[in-house]
Amino acid sequence: MAHELVTSADIPVDGERLNADKIQRMRMICGGIMVAGMAISFPVMILGIGVSDTAQGSYVFSWLYAFFFFTTLSLGGCFWTLLHNATNSGWGISVRRVMENVGFVFPFMIVFAIPFLFEPVQKYLYEWMAGHRAVPEGVGVKEHLHHTDHLLYLKHWFLNLPFWYFRFFAYFALLGFIICRLRKLSIDQDTDPNPDTARLLRSRRAACWGIPCFAVVLTFLSVDLVKTLDYKWFSTMWGVYVFAGSALNSMAVIILVTIALRRMGYLRNVVGPEHDHLMGKLAFAFTVFWAYISFDQYFLIWYANITEETRYYILRNTGWWNAVSLVLVFGHFGAPFLLLIRQDLKRRNGYMIFVACYLLVMHMFDVYHMIIPERGPSVGMVVDQEPELWLNGSFFGDVIAFVIVGSGFLFFLLRNLSSAALYPHRDPRILESANVHN
Repeated sequence: MAHELVTSADIPVDGERLNADKIQRMRMICGGIMVAGMAISFPVMILGIGVSDTAQGSYVFSWLYAFFFFTTLSLGGCFWTLLHNATNSGWGISVRRVMENVGFVFPFMIVFAIPFLFEPVQKYLYEWMAGHRAVPEGVGVKEHLHHTDHLLYLKHWFLNLPFWYFRFFAYFALLGFIICRLRKLSIDQDTDPNPDTARLLRSRRAACWGIPCFAVVLTFLSVDLVKTLDYKWFSTMWGVYVFAGSALNSMAVIILVTIALRRMGYLRNVVGPEHDHLMGKLAFAFTVFWAYISFDQYFLIWYANITEETRYYILRNTGWWNAVSLVLVFGHFGAPFLLLIRQDLKRRNGYMIFVACYLLVMHMFDVYHMIIPERGPSVGMVVDQEPELWLNGSFFGDVIAFVIVGSGFLFFLLRNLSSAALYPHRDPRILESANVHN
């Protein structure tokens, strides 16, 4: 049903806040799983307590998979917040706070990234780090690499341990500051006695310089944590590929959150079928964009046929990994393209819940496809065993890590949702957004 005309009388003076009691139990469960899971997982990954070397290495990859999946969702939330403010969008005012809350999970994701700072974890993931640490005493790193690994020697300016650690913390500090500032400007507006466009202009300026910073953070965070699992492989489209999946699936999360809040009795005066349609169109657009970038990356590597590039796809088209590749072709593009092409269906909440969940499942396959094929060869090399495409029992570790990090993501998201009004009720354009028509 279409919205009736919304007037200022329909907007509560103090806005709408999520009743903490309604989500307290879920927050406690998620927080408990997160804390207990990290308390067990960190010693297993860092110290190898109670597990074999193979199991330790396998779980390290499981943790990277879970961490990167949920980090891409929070990065996508940052993107939509930045884009909304930079373009001075009017329709999205009603859902802007949801975008901000999803993006504001990103600074907290550093908690789950702590294991990647330790050498016992790094040795399973990043072969190039082992090459740096294997330098004999009294010999310079560059001199050693020049004679033992010339390709790594040529990449030394970027792939060196001090610079890697600096970048690691800089990513979270820089983008964390940007999303924190934008969210603070938005929340401060809720109590501003004289709300005007001056604060909007400050947010717009912050977003305009924040977008290039976001592009750098997303690109090089994905390079440092995932692409360098094989430091010999390179792709000029990797950052855009990760971005496409992040933007698409964070929109799926935003759709699910807005629908859930309305079913709890919130946002009903400011978010309606028109917003559902607009968010569905954005999901459709990025479904096509993801397919375009994914195909271009594959096509350019196939056409050039350079040894250092083709290894990535050769590995992922060996054994049953080929089936996962085919699932992504038809499941990540073909099916959602057809599911999202009709205008009327994008306005139905029950239908969009199914589509959004389906998109997130496909994103799970996509991130799994990025990371996990490297596990067997990498762990086998470290433990000095014959490399295998699949490690027996490793899937259980994948599920456990996913549940732990996912619980943490949900805990911080619920915290963000309950810490401020659910939409910027004192924004001068809130009525424009509430009565949007497209």
